[in-house]
Formats: sequence, structure tokens, C-alpha cells
Amino acid sequence: MRLALYQPDIPQNTGAMLRLAACFGLDVDLILPCGFVLDDKRMRRAGMDYIDRVTMTRHGSWTTYLESRNARAEGRLVLLTTRGDTAYADFTFQPADTLLVGRESSGVPPEVFAAADARIVIPMQPGLRSLNVAMAAAIVAGEAMRQLCGFAHLESARRAAS
Repeated sequence: MRLALYQPDIPQNTGAMLRLAACFGLDVDLILPCGFVLDDKRMRRAGMDYIDRVTMTRHGSWTTYLESRNARAEGRLVLLTTRGDTAYADFTFQPADTLLVGRESSGVPPEVFAAADARIVIPMQPGLRSLNVAMAAAIVAGEAMRQLCGFAHLESARRAAS
């Protein structure tokens, strides 16, 4: 499973999602441009020393990201969006899925929305816009890992290391 960040705006959120990816063993696709300098010290602080434990691929644009996905014949692209048609807990995740999150300020443009194989939503109270993107990524990645028994694998690795 992978985590893809579409043109992130906030370095602290990006750092938090890189830390999430490191802890869960997810590879990351970072789709540029970012709304900050990528080596920003705030992002490093949020990611702490975990950033060096993440396999991250930078893509210069949405187009180059799609070319890379097609070349690797990756699984489904699953967009986390407030406009989703399936609640994340009702969605059946697959090991080769890529979880895609949009920009904090504006989500994803129509062409990215249309390219997704699935669009999932985290149900919330009426009248509220959205969760923090890093929090949304953690909720959905946690459910995907639960469904795929990913935590059992991580627990075995943790025990072996201690």
C-alpha cells in the first residue's frame, strides 16, 4: 500500500504524514509542486527522525505521477475526499491500493478527482467541512491496515526487534 500526497500546502501536515508512512511501512508519492520549500525545517520537525525511514518518490507534476503509476502497473487509486460516495469503513481495501490525499487548501482539481478508481469519505457531523488531511490519512490508513492484517505484520516485526 502507498500514500500519495497531491501538492501539499502545509509542511507540518506533510511531516506528520511522512511519519505515519514510516510507522506503518507505507511508501509515499509526493506530487509536486508543494506550497512550501521541501526541506523546510518545520516539516523535518513534524516528521522528526522518521523521515529518513520513508521510501518517498517525488513526482514533478500530476502528469509525471500518472506516467510513473502506469509504468509500474500499480493498483487502484483511492481518493480521500469530502465528496466521496463510499464511507471508508464500508470500502474493501486491497494491498496494492494507493491512498491519495489532496491539498489542504483546495483538495484536488477535477482531472485528479476523475482519475481516481474510488472516492471515499470519512463521515462527519453535518455542517463541518473536513478533518485535517494528516488526520484523515491516519484514519483511513489505519482501517486499510486493519482490513489487510497489516498490523499483525508490524507487531511481528516489533517483537523481533525487541
